[in-house]
Amino acid sequence: MDILEKIVAHKRAEVSRRPVLSLRKALTEGSGIIAEFKRKSPSKGWIHEDADPLKVVPEYCEGGASALSILTDAEFFGGNLGYIRAVRQIADIPILRKDFIIDPLQLYEAREAGADAVLLIAACLQLEKCGELCEEAHRLGLEVLLEIHSEAELDYVDLGADCLGVNNRNLGTFTTDVRNSFRLAGKLRERLGRKDCVLVSESGISSPQTVRDLRREGFRGFLLGEAFMKEASPGVALGNFIKELESC
Repeated sequence: MDILEKIVAHKRAEVSRRPVLSLRKALTEGSGIIAEFKRKSPSKGWIHEDADPLKVVPEYCEGGASALSILTDAEFFGGNLGYIRAVRQIADIPILRKDFIIDPLQLYEAREAGADAVLLIAACLQLEKCGELCEEAHRLGLEVLLEIHSEAELDYVDLGADCLGVNNRNLGTFTTDVRNSFRLAGKLRERLGRKDCVLVSESGISSPQTVRDLRREGFRGFLLGEAFMKEASPGVALGNFIKELESC
């Protein structure tokens, strides 16, 4: 074993000692809402420039979120890995590191910062590379939300992710169409065949009725960011959304 291998082996042991929460389990036991802390968007610019994670996250937790999604990309989303470190001490629900992960180093960073799960995006990764990152994440004790956008990416379904997301946002134009989740729902159920994998609809969801409709199609997770972050008090907006969701 060379020096690099020794370092990696030590790092695996080091991060494995940190307890993690299950994103998959949390989505099936509560509202299913993954509330996102997102200050900026490449297409819309600043959404909530002065948002403070130490203020927003406790409100999200109190409002009924099942999990948190924290953007860590600085250049395009105004995020920071430090946000996860900061809120880990005050959040008792799973934290997803949302970023464009292309290298195992980012998995180690996520685990060290206190994340419970990571996002892997099919559009960013070759099938083999995505499989390698999924396996490494699991070795580190991280769960994986694997994101696809179209039928062309259905082969990624077989990589063993804990949660399978359908992004309703076109990553080229950044336009959203929630009908994408409905279009792919049947094909995913047919292809997946695994009852332990949770389906997640991402982006473009703005009404409780849409969540109800998606639940009927088999989705149990719902990632919402801009719908809450554009409000003066994202946590209050989330709480009102869930109250309306549960009122019917």
